[in-house]
Amino acid sequence: MLSKDNGAWRRMFPGRMVSGRRSIIRTHPGRLWNLLVLLLGIAAFGGGCAQEPAPGAGGVAEEDAAKQVTVGFSQIGAESAWRTAETESIRSEAQKRGVNLKFSDAQQKQENQIKAIRAFIAQKVDAIILAPVVETGWEPVLREAKAAGIPVILVDRGVKVSDEDLYATLIASDFVEEGRMAARWLVEKLGGRGNIVELQGTPGAAPAIDRKKGFEEVLKDYPDVKIIRSQSGDFTRAKGKEVMEAFLKASGGDIDAVYAHNDDMALGAIQAIEEAGLKPGEEILIVSIDGVRGAFEAMVAGKLNCTVECNPLLGPAAFDAVEKVLAGETLEKKTIVQDRLFDQSVAASVIGSRKY
Repeated sequence: MLSKDNGAWRRMFPGRMVSGRRSIIRTHPGRLWNLLVLLLGIAAFGGGCAQEPAPGAGGVAEEDAAKQVTVGFSQIGAESAWRTAETESIRSEAQKRGVNLKFSDAQQKQENQIKAIRAFIAQKVDAIILAPVVETGWEPVLREAKAAGIPVILVDRGVKVSDEDLYATLIASDFVEEGRMAARWLVEKLGGRGNIVELQGTPGAAPAIDRKKGFEEVLKDYPDVKIIRSQSGDFTRAKGKEVMEAFLKASGGDIDAVYAHNDDMALGAIQAIEEAGLKPGEEILIVSIDGVRGAFEAMVAGKLNCTVECNPLLGPAAFDAVEKVLAGETLEKKTIVQDRLFDQSVAASVIGSRKY
């Protein structure tokens, strides 16, 4: 407030003093306008200080920030195009829903995922999304999350624990059925007779275990179709190429087909076959799983014969689950993502519609 003795007051309203006051009656009209503005400003300021903020009107930004959901996402790594597509799906969906996403790339190491989950617990996130690199070894850290009241959503791969209540739900494909689909297609193309080499995924990983299981289930009915060599290519293109090179050196003339647990290993195998002077897709049939764009390009080029889709776009389903579990809803223990099979005959017509 400006007092009558305040210097600012005297500077604004110079004039004749009347009974100890400086007269403003003879002041220039502009000065009167200044006074009016000043008094209105003081009234508004004083009223604002005294008035309680209307419900919902004050601190809107702070309230919105306080309500924002924070989710930790522990991803296996970036070992394949499929994995990259899954990560992008989770990230983009979090952004669409205004979720604060804390991301951790484990570089295909379980110990890094366990550290990340413990860090998320310490940060008091609202929920955790986990794509587990292997099936076992999760029980202690999942118990820690449960004790902290933090629900865990599993995506793409399952875990083996003594208590299924340690996680809220699993959103994944049926890996066993994917193996069966690949086997049925290949057995037909081979005419019920042939030698297969198998490029397995990461040892202990659910897709590697289940895709092998499903494939072998079908082969039991076809005794003349045999897996003559099988080794892990760790789901990577480089390792797939390396293992295929070893297969060709050991059994080159006996190989009729390749079964790869993912497209990246199949693409690596194609390189090895070509470098050995053979024609992939013709002299050696190749079937793989994932359905990434690179696989479709290879089919269009006639180098890959078939891929079984495993949809990586799990972001919407994952965050639907997060929202439901945070709202107190009970979730189905497992949600199966429906997959399809594509071969060379349809590759060119559908490649333009592929999102990954």
